[in-house]
Amino acid sequence: MSNLTKVLIVLLTISVFCLCGSVVTYVANADNYRQKYNNQNNEFKALEEKAESLTNQLNEKIQQKDDLEKTLNNQIASLKTKADDLQAKLSIAEREKAELVEKTNNLASITKAFEETTKKHTETLDSALEEVKQLKADQIKKAKELDETSAALAEKTAIIDSLNTEKRRLIEEKADLENRLDKLLRAGGKIPAGTGPVTPEKGRVSAAQPGSEPAAIKGRILELDLKNSLATVSVGSADGVREGTKFHVTRGDAFICDILITDVDTDKAVGALELVQQPPKVGDSASTSL
Repeated sequence: MSNLTKVLIVLLTISVFCLCGSVVTYVANADNYRQKYNNQNNEFKALEEKAESLTNQLNEKIQQKDDLEKTLNNQIASLKTKADDLQAKLSIAEREKAELVEKTNNLASITKAFEETTKKHTETLDSALEEVKQLKADQIKKAKELDETSAALAEKTAIIDSLNTEKRRLIEEKADLENRLDKLLRAGGKIPAGTGPVTPEKGRVSAAQPGSEPAAIKGRILELDLKNSLATVSVGSADGVREGTKFHVTRGDAFICDILITDVDTDKAVGALELVQQPPKVGDSASTSL
């Protein structure tokens, strides 16, 4: 056997021993590696399960976050809408407030002007009341004077009526005496002096004697124009009415007013109302003397 063969055999033997040692070492450590692998595999699976659980939790949290974000966005949109509405209402309220302030200022100025006007009206009213009191006092005084004048007039009228009665009686006695005298003269053959009629003939107006008052012209109110203070009486130029003639209007014993004639026709006349105590009426008596 050659040396090379021996060397190869020795080397092969050493290699076998080394390989055996390696196999023994591998076999000895194989169980440890498997155990480690199994442990690591179990840990990996546990980690995978944990990672999956965490992933699921993360997805749930993400979903919750999305839902919460969606809810919050909806709430934010709703709140934004409400804020816009409140802003609009605030703008309207501010505009209404400005209008109310302006109205209040206007009302204040109007109230002030009204108070000033009321004060002036009150002063005017007080003055008017004072004038009314004075007028009432004057009216009472004039009414008293009118009553006194009416009483005196009635007394004088009664005296005049009595005198007229006495005058008529004397005229009748005179006529009777003249008739007797005429009869006596005719019986004695004497012609009596010519005598005129005692009373004027009917329809003939006798001339007014010197110093005697003109006969009163009497009539009634035919038409009225109270707006223009005009009245029409039922007598005219044929009855002796002239421009400037004044009629006294009465109703019963009450004095109503005066009418100053401004336009005369044959059978009627128109005049202006004066000293009106109460509104005249159609049919009231009108005379140039009371």
